[in-house]
Amino acid sequence: MRRHLVGGAVAVLAASAGVGALAPSAGAAATVGISVDAGTSLGTVPSSGVGLNTGVGDDRMGDAKVTSLMKAAGVRQLRYPGGSGADDFHWKTHTMGNGGWIVPNTDFDSFMATAKKVGAQPILTANYGSGTPQEAADWVKYANVDKGYGVKYWEIGNEVYGNGHYGNGKGWETDTHADKSPKEYGKNLVAYAKAMKAVDPKVKIGAVLTTPGFWPDAEKAPGDTADWNNTVLSIAGRSIDFVIVHWYPGGKTTADLLKTPSRIAGVRSSLRSLIAKYAGSRAASVEIAVTETDAAFSPALTSQAAALFAPDTYMTWFEQGATHVDWWNLHNGTDQAPTTVNGQTDYQDGGILSAGTCAGGKCQPRRDTPFPTYWGLRSLTALAKPGDTMVKSSSRSSSVAVHAVRSSNGGLNVMLTNKSPQNAAQVSLSYAGFTPAAGAVTTVSYAKGGTALTTAKRGTAVAQTLPPYSITTLQLKPAPGTAGADKPTPAATPTAVTPVVSAPGTTGTRAQGGIGAPVGQPSPSSTSGDLASTGASNAVTYSALGGLLVIAGGGVLVLRGRRRRGLHGK
Repeated sequence: MRRHLVGGAVAVLAASAGVGALAPSAGAAATVGISVDAGTSLGTVPSSGVGLNTGVGDDRMGDAKVTSLMKAAGVRQLRYPGGSGADDFHWKTHTMGNGGWIVPNTDFDSFMATAKKVGAQPILTANYGSGTPQEAADWVKYANVDKGYGVKYWEIGNEVYGNGHYGNGKGWETDTHADKSPKEYGKNLVAYAKAMKAVDPKVKIGAVLTTPGFWPDAEKAPGDTADWNNTVLSIAGRSIDFVIVHWYPGGKTTADLLKTPSRIAGVRSSLRSLIAKYAGSRAASVEIAVTETDAAFSPALTSQAAALFAPDTYMTWFEQGATHVDWWNLHNGTDQAPTTVNGQTDYQDGGILSAGTCAGGKCQPRRDTPFPTYWGLRSLTALAKPGDTMVKSSSRSSSVAVHAVRSSNGGLNVMLTNKSPQNAAQVSLSYAGFTPAAGAVTTVSYAKGGTALTTAKRGTAVAQTLPPYSITTLQLKPAPGTAGADKPTPAATPTAVTPVVSAPGTTGTRAQGGIGAPVGQPSPSSTSGDLASTGASNAVTYSALGGLLVIAGGGVLVLRGRRRRGLHGK
């Protein structure tokens, strides 16, 4: 689309006004140019896009303080019953088939009460590993016919490819089917979809795919004629409504982690190619859902780098067309001792709220204390509301990320993330398709060490100083007389991005499943696509422990599922 340049909105190099205490001293650095094309739409912010994982091992999921924190963070989707535990969970009896950890007040009806308090849409993971299509159909009937909950999104299994079909028969995901191949999953996926839609034709059924470029993408086990994704979609592509991937890009360093959103376009391109190949005329309506993500397999899990990763990742996925992104996890717990990451304590916990656990002789903050990752997620509330229009933006430096949104009130919000842990960033901004009002602007910031979002008047629409390791959102008003003059137009069809391809025998960035998950990442010399850049060992290792980590210490917590590197023997 042709850019519609607006007079008076060109970049100027001006001193930032009213920076105050948020502008730390720093050595002189080149000014970073930021361009915002507010006239070119990248689509609308999905209505239930900002999601969060919950689980049946979390006894505080429905507490008033916790639900209030989730609501304030703009959480609009809650995933249940919790990662790999879903493939052992029997909803009618509220039990785990393997005797796994479940606490009171986390049954399905209690979860739905929590979702209602938060104002979030549920996404449920039906038990594929030890369940049946009939069990799933009965859940649909109970949820949508008997109780009238109107649950729309249903995943069929968690990380089913982790059932041992790859990796010499060892896996982390429960799967009691005699045949654990992608062919069998595809056939059963069709059966689940048929049974569940017979009860409620409005439900949407999701297929578990391997994340392109991440193990076991492109792998073929003995007897297979194709890899997981091609096999599953060749059988079930016309029976599903969305595809599911998990996004754990990791990184050797925090800098590696903060570069990973740039790789999302390649993953989306690969997924869209697969969908187009197998979904026929329905391809355009098949959604992409990222039902798990966080900063696992990088040095940071709760500290500032992970907080910066969160909104950049959410927005990049939304801009690439994902309809849901769910952070792992509400509460998580850990048995890993805290570390120091860029001068800040990192509790090595995947939750956004403290579980209050202790490890290595050191304890987390009191239970339900928000970690920096919570504030990173909550920063999205300053940028966008569901239905707002995402618009094109770009940065001339990889050290500053930018996302921009046209708000429903005619304004323009611009989120700027300074990825440098030491240095402030000077930025100059230029605009097309929008003329900002003159003077100091309202900013909403989250800086390292903060315990809240900070709202202030500082800088201008064309010049800002960003504190080190910070998220700053400019909330711009249109210049007088220009409101409504420009409306975003859809961006041109994206140019093709080379699909991500995995080399045979390489391993991806993480696998979930509780404590029994493979953990390799491609080595630097791997040829497995641009996602294979974090460079950890490519050996696949497994622990002999079970799928749930039970944390005691004054209470019950928490959760199966994905555990930190040390628990995987890494």
